[in-house]
Amino acid sequence: GHVDSGKTSLSKALSTVASTAAFDKNPESKARGITLDLGFSSFSLDAPEHIQSQGFNKLQITLVDCPGHASLIKTIIGGAQIINLMMLIVDVTKGMQTQTAECLVIGQITSDKMVVVLNKTDMLPKEKRAAMVEKMTKRMKQTFQNTKFKDVIVIPVSAKPGGPDSDAPPEGLDNLVNIIKAESYVPKKIVDAPALFAVDHCFSIKGQGTVMTGTVLQGRIKIGDTLEIPSLGVSKKVKSMQMFRKGVESVAHGDRAGVCVTQFDPGLLERGIVCAPGSIHIAFGVIMDFNMIQYFKSDIKSKAKFHISLGHETVMAKVTLFSSPAKNEKSGGGFDFDREYQFDESYSKNSEKSDESDGEASLPRDRFVLLEFETAVPVLPECIVIGSKLDTDINANLCRLAFHGKALKTFTTKDFAKTDLPNLKIYKDKCKEGVVERASNEYEVIVKDLVKKETNVDLFTGLKVELSTGEPGVIEGSFGQSGKIKVRIMQGLKPDTFARVGGGKKKKGENTGFTEPVVVKLKFKRYIFDEKKKMIQL
Repeated sequence: GHVDSGKTSLSKALSTVASTAAFDKNPESKARGITLDLGFSSFSLDAPEHIQSQGFNKLQITLVDCPGHASLIKTIIGGAQIINLMMLIVDVTKGMQTQTAECLVIGQITSDKMVVVLNKTDMLPKEKRAAMVEKMTKRMKQTFQNTKFKDVIVIPVSAKPGGPDSDAPPEGLDNLVNIIKAESYVPKKIVDAPALFAVDHCFSIKGQGTVMTGTVLQGRIKIGDTLEIPSLGVSKKVKSMQMFRKGVESVAHGDRAGVCVTQFDPGLLERGIVCAPGSIHIAFGVIMDFNMIQYFKSDIKSKAKFHISLGHETVMAKVTLFSSPAKNEKSGGGFDFDREYQFDESYSKNSEKSDESDGEASLPRDRFVLLEFETAVPVLPECIVIGSKLDTDINANLCRLAFHGKALKTFTTKDFAKTDLPNLKIYKDKCKEGVVERASNEYEVIVKDLVKKETNVDLFTGLKVELSTGEPGVIEGSFGQSGKIKVRIMQGLKPDTFARVGGGKKKKGENTGFTEPVVVKLKFKRYIFDEKKKMIQL
């Protein structure tokens, strides 16, 4: 939610166990009065019937308290990718604000379940409170009609009635907890896979070692296991582990844990990915599928630079946009090096609509983005990727999130632009134009201005051209030293064309009336990563 909507107060009101970083314990957070980093806390409940039926008696809820300030959107994106349900906190006195909207966009990308919490109801006049809450609830539900959360549940609460110094008990939490219980489910566990651990905090404990706290994304971690930090190229052995202050021997997919290692400087890793050795590689580039975020107002242009967020990492990257007709009208065919793709100059929120009115382009298109990172980062297979313009003025009231998708192909060699990209068949359509100077005969014309004087005409020999009068032709070679070329007209020039270019006989006193030259068009395509710049025609 937006900054100062009461997220941390709500986390504190719900929780019974706090992690080392919960509830703004960071001195800078206390000084500024806002959340600056992810905070983790938990509480346990008796499992509802639908959870008990799967063999569980207790339900542990871990809360990930995200900051709300616009400058910390990277942290919010990281936190949103490790959760099973999103609670969007809205200040009931203000409604939807800029960062509320951005958090909703992130939720649509990363979450399948959402609950909206209208906080600070105690600040509404008592006599009008019920009516004002009902009005805001209707407004929220109306806002969500164009999202995948159109049936979202809206719950009014007051996490801290009377403000931060009040001792009044929270209001409305029982209803919220009941909703959380009703929305809870047993997540699918991926345990038979190499361990992946998303680290969100790293700190040292004197006499113990360095503790990395985070979430297990897949697999298992046991005491004595070796874990690799791919961004640093180092591996460390697990000395001990805790889950919310309780020592454990192992943790598995979905668990929150603190993992203690020795002889590691915590200053080297603020947050990032830790994994089973060799399971994750550093990537210098990525190909992802493309989905435009509808609230982003600007065009997304090839060669532009965007902030790219992958898990807890955010780096700058140059984008190259490309597409091809979908293999299947109902679902995209996916990326394949064997397919041929068209280079796209830009995408806008109207790109899909323009496709629908473009003849052959009306077929569904698979859209992709090549990302060339300025800094190499660890990339998880098929991880969520979000492209943003985070340098946009935070006071401009604009959505900074531009596009999203999943990583489909990673490039793990530094010089992938030379070793891998030439195999990527992205083409640009090209067209050169010249003018028929004269016809040598009915089957040959001399063309000027199609190529420059210094051009090697041998590169063009055999390529097909078309006259503006409709006749097809083939380039035969150069004519003289001035850059002119000979074009063979296989089926012969039409009589009118022959007359027009000076080759035919005019009747006595006849004025042909032709003032427009006969234009010759050479159409071809060229792969953008082909160093030889070869011209290709069908």
